[in-house]
Amino acid sequence: MAVGIFDSGLGGLTVLNAVTGRLPDTALVYFGDNAHAPYGVRDADDIYQLTTRGVQCLFDEGCDLVILACNTASAAALRRMQESWVPKDKRVLGVFVPLIEALTERKWGDNSPPRPVAVETVALFATPATVSSRAFQRELAFRAIGVDVEAQPCAGVVDAIEMGDMILADALVRSHVEALLRRMPKPQAAILGCTHYPLVEEVFRDALGPDVAVYSQPDLVAEALADYLARHPDKRGGGSGSKFLTTGNPKSVSNKATQFLRRRIEFQKAEMP
Repeated sequence: MAVGIFDSGLGGLTVLNAVTGRLPDTALVYFGDNAHAPYGVRDADDIYQLTTRGVQCLFDEGCDLVILACNTASAAALRRMQESWVPKDKRVLGVFVPLIEALTERKWGDNSPPRPVAVETVALFATPATVSSRAFQRELAFRAIGVDVEAQPCAGVVDAIEMGDMILADALVRSHVEALLRRMPKPQAAILGCTHYPLVEEVFRDALGPDVAVYSQPDLVAEALADYLARHPDKRGGGSGSKFLTTGNPKSVSNKATQFLRRRIEFQKAEMP
């Protein structure tokens, strides 16, 4: 048994890397749906179908707990999955929770009424599908009031990262940041609402300037997972090490993953249900 990490492509490797560092003795199975990436330009039903197929593959690998290390899947599919699809003995968690915990400085189990928080202006950078879902704003509204969120759909960034074209990714990030700053000149905080974006986090930080607090997901998700497993040790499983599955070309995906993480990663072809 292992903890599963699902992503539409390579972005979730940033979460896997952080989880490996925080929980080195936890066995992990990574699933990248590279054949269908990016999810951010797909409609909600398509995202749901692809996500459930990938998560089922992780269940079949013995994972009782799966992290959707994909904001688009978390935004467009997670609630529907939890309400009508996830078996009672399994758990599927998204990546919005740790971000909102950090931003509002309140734990997810805190069900008190929404209240003012220190951060009043937030820039959200995410895929078009995540932005259009308004999932982040909806979840934030349950816990905080008085927060102005300006969302920027960052078309093309995930594609450029998946292709390994970091020059293009750099240019696109700066263009999207410039577009948002025209609408919200002085955000107090910025949310990198896609697990691909930590691969270009320094570009975001440089374009936003030193006065903007940047919230990036990998370390937040890893810490939240450590807390969850401490409370639910039955979901941890045994053993250690990682297994990597992809719907794409294993050799090509392995080479790109190795380039991003700067250590050798070997993907296997996923056996889809």
